[in-house]
Amino acid sequence: MKRIEEVILFQIEQTSKASKQYSQREFDRLGISITVEQWILLKIISESTDLTQKELALKSSRDPASITRTLDLLQKKEYITREKVPNNRRSYFICLTKKGAKFINEHMGVVSAQREKSVEGFTQEQLIILSNMLTRIRQNME
Repeated sequence: MKRIEEVILFQIEQTSKASKQYSQREFDRLGISITVEQWILLKIISESTDLTQKELALKSSRDPASITRTLDLLQKKEYITREKVPNNRRSYFICLTKKGAKFINEHMGVVSAQREKSVEGFTQEQLIILSNMLTRIRQNME
């Protein structure tokens, strides 16, 4: 029987946590007043049009209730707006504001540097193989 540290899914979880902790420390060190979770949602919103909260939850693999709280904070910071979906009183499009777009553009370099650090020492071929393996694990779990 494998020790927990040898289980691939446990290793993936530990890697994910380490990545988020590192990114948050860097955000805090640089005075970027946002959480990693908020950044992820902002980035998804910036890459989408006519995105509802439900769709955002699916794309981000997040719980809809926690998304509501995070979107409230992002709206308070004036990074997003909620616009009513025509003919649907219960649904809103989540839209990036100019201030939100400016925030992303100003800090994309920091995030890109974090991404580069995470794959330091890997060849392009190794990254493709790793990506394919992670995709296969996700598909196996569906």
